[in-house]
Amino acid sequence: MALETVSLETIDGVRLGADVIWAENAVPRAFVVVGHPHPLYGGDRHNHVVRAIQWAAHRAGCHSITPDFRGAGASYGEHDNGDSERLDLAAACEFIDLVEDSVPVIMAGYSFGSVVGLNVSNPAIAGWLAVAPPVAMMSTRPTAASHHAPKRILLPRHDQYSTEDAMVSLVSDWTNTDVTMLESVDHFIAVGAEDACCTALDALLADVL
Repeated sequence: MALETVSLETIDGVRLGADVIWAENAVPRAFVVVGHPHPLYGGDRHNHVVRAIQWAAHRAGCHSITPDFRGAGASYGEHDNGDSERLDLAAACEFIDLVEDSVPVIMAGYSFGSVVGLNVSNPAIAGWLAVAPPVAMMSTRPTAASHHAPKRILLPRHDQYSTEDAMVSLVSDWTNTDVTMLESVDHFIAVGAEDACCTALDALLADVL
C-alpha cells in the first residue's frame, strides 16, 4: 500500500498537510476524501477510524486522501469550528481534479469531519459517508441534505452526542439518506471496532458506481 504525504493549498491561502493512499489498480473506482475528528480534542488525519476508512478504500480499489484540518497536525491556519474547514476538504477535491479528474468522489468523515464533509459541495461528489456526526453540530441544514446522491450515516448505538431518535428526526426530510446503527460501540469507536465503517463504504461504493 503506497502512502504519500502531500501539501494542499486552500482557496483562502492556507497550506495543509494530507496523506494520500493510492490504489494499486491503474484506474481507481473512486477517490475517497476523509475528514477527521475535532482537532481541539486531539483529532487529526492519523485517527484510527480515518485510517480504517482509507484502508477500506484501498481494498476496494479506490484512492483516498485525508488532510489535517487547518490548525491541526501538519496544517497551518486556525481552527474555525467547521466553517472554513469546508475549504480544506474542497482543497482535497481540487487536488483530485488535478490528478484524477474523471473519477467520482466519495466524501467521508468521522465525527466533526463528517459534519464538515456534509457541508462540502462539488460536482464530482457521488455520495457521502458520515460516521458518528454529532446532531448538535448540524443546527443548519447541510449542503448534502438536498443533494440527490446517496448519504449513509453511521450512528453508534451508545453515542454520547446523538441519539437514534434525534438523528432520524434530523434527516427525515433529507433526500436519499440512510441511518444505520453501529451496535455495541460509543461515539469514540474503539480500536478494532471500525469494521462496520469499512462495510458501509463498500456498500456505498456499490450503490454509486
